[in-house]
Amino acid sequence: MKLSTKEIMEIIPHRQPFLLIDTIEELEPGVRAVGRKCVSYNEPFFAGHFPQEPVMPGVLIVEALAQVGAVAILSKPEFKGKTAYFGAINKAKFKNKVVPGDVLTLEIVMTKQKGPIGIGEAKAVNQDGKVVVLAELTFAIG
Repeated sequence: MKLSTKEIMEIIPHRQPFLLIDTIEELEPGVRAVGRKCVSYNEPFFAGHFPQEPVMPGVLIVEALAQVGAVAILSKPEFKGKTAYFGAINKAKFKNKVVPGDVLTLEIVMTKQKGPIGIGEAKAVNQDGKVVVLAELTFAIG
């Protein structure tokens, strides 16, 4: 299942300038999601991070992964209309930098869920197939 930005905003509450995903390319509700982020030079964070060498902040890549994970978990009928909050970020590894012009593929696979708590393995890969971020993300549904 593929989702547009408009359809994403029907599932998660994020809006510009903090909506950090452009599309959902694949979705298995509650199980897995793959999103895409086309990184533009016009992103507001590039004005200050870093003006002479623009690099997407690692925390924002993790946030983009979390937004994809939120789409995955909030797509389950029992969580419709809810919000997914960070419960934890574990094992985060930043492998390569992300610069304007990069296209990120953001994937999360939910590995555990108990009630309103879910854990997912997240991976961000650039257009060259290089892993840029790996992390384990915990979501709390509220």
